[in-house]
Amino acid sequence: MIPFHVAGRPTIGTDVLTVRSPYNTEVVGVTSLSTAEQVEQAVAAAVGATGPAAALTAAERAAALDEISARIRQRAEQFAQLITAENGKPLKWARAEVARAVSTFRWAAEEARRFSGELQRLDTDPAAAGRIAMIRRVPRGPVLGIAPFNFPLNLVAHKVAPALAVGAPIIVKPAPATPLTALLLGEVMSGLDLPAGMFSVLPIPNERVAELVADPRLPVVSFTGSGPVGAQIRAAVPHKHVTLELGGNAAALICQDWTDLDFAAQRIATFANYQAGQSCIAVQRVFVHHDQLAAFTPKLIAAVEALCTGDPRDERTDVGPVIDERAARRIEEWIGEAVAGGARILTGGGRDGTTLTPTVLIDAPADAKVSAEEVFGPVLVLAGVDTDADGLAAIDDSAYGLQAGVFTHRLDVAFAAHRRLRVGGIIIGDVPSFRADQMPYGGVKGSGSGREGVASAMQDYTEPRVMVLTGLTL
Repeated sequence: MIPFHVAGRPTIGTDVLTVRSPYNTEVVGVTSLSTAEQVEQAVAAAVGATGPAAALTAAERAAALDEISARIRQRAEQFAQLITAENGKPLKWARAEVARAVSTFRWAAEEARRFSGELQRLDTDPAAAGRIAMIRRVPRGPVLGIAPFNFPLNLVAHKVAPALAVGAPIIVKPAPATPLTALLLGEVMSGLDLPAGMFSVLPIPNERVAELVADPRLPVVSFTGSGPVGAQIRAAVPHKHVTLELGGNAAALICQDWTDLDFAAQRIATFANYQAGQSCIAVQRVFVHHDQLAAFTPKLIAAVEALCTGDPRDERTDVGPVIDERAARRIEEWIGEAVAGGARILTGGGRDGTTLTPTVLIDAPADAKVSAEEVFGPVLVLAGVDTDADGLAAIDDSAYGLQAGVFTHRLDVAFAAHRRLRVGGIIIGDVPSFRADQMPYGGVKGSGSGREGVASAMQDYTEPRVMVLTGLTL
């Protein structure tokens, strides 16, 4: 049985948790669920580690993060194979995720060395002559990091790495469908020269998470997952510092000046389906000028149909299964509802168990779920627009605001998009699915609050503390 980690120590619980492949239901591994007593031990240890963790030098924190990065790199193929097995992500994309996790921890080591605070002169007011302020950011306290299934390594890394970088203990609650990758990360982190209680990785059933979220000893909650659950967390603990990354229905606009329709079609087809659509910034809505629609549509269909769908362990596979059959049936039902409302299927629309054929729809109603909600599946909704301004308005006509892609060469259009769109990030000349792990990443409206990205999360995990020095001449 695969152990989890309580205060850095391998531990076994009482209730068995069997993890199966979403592709063929084969058993991937067996672990166990944390008991209430083990959860209490982890929380108490995190509280006890708060002082020693905050006292770690920048060199010590950076060294630990560099070591984690190196250990993941050494075991990269093991991580990738495990991600593919328990998540169903094609191996090529699992390897890309592992490479990003290596980078995330390496970047956190660099940020730990830079995390210095600032000096502020106060003699701008005569009454404060001879005084300066030193402002440092200190950990708010232990962090509860709740991770989703779709990136079972790198999205855990985006919670763990910033916490270690600022010297904050962290308890990680991985997704029930994909806990094994996080447990392997816990194994990689074991034996580091860190205070006892600095990290725990606890498989906990979702119905027991509310009590952990409410625990007053965990002042920071970092959640990545569904909108309804995020809203429940925000409402339950308004006194805590809560960061929420809740997804979206990302859109791409092909502007009137864009001529390379082959490039746009290839990028959109790839990044609508690269995790079987199970990415918060997978392309879901595509807006094209009416005078380009006839030329673009067959290119998009050809690019989508060229993708290889099947066994995620096959090196040739581009699109694997979704996480379980319930998700697959929901996506199939949403496609059916859109068609009943007037949408046409240009390609795809089929389902075999947990695997859906990549699907392109046109003429879907604006209020259809495939248009208005987050599909989280391999589904594209294509629509025509009259002007660039209409396209930007269509992107913004959404309850979500995570990222958008705008295919244009014109700086005035790029700046107009940046000024107008209520999203967390705008990618010019490419799909909304681009993310660099050091940049601020998150959204507005229904897409959440706070930002991931190592330096941004370090800000969220800390608060300013001011020291005023008196009797100094500047």
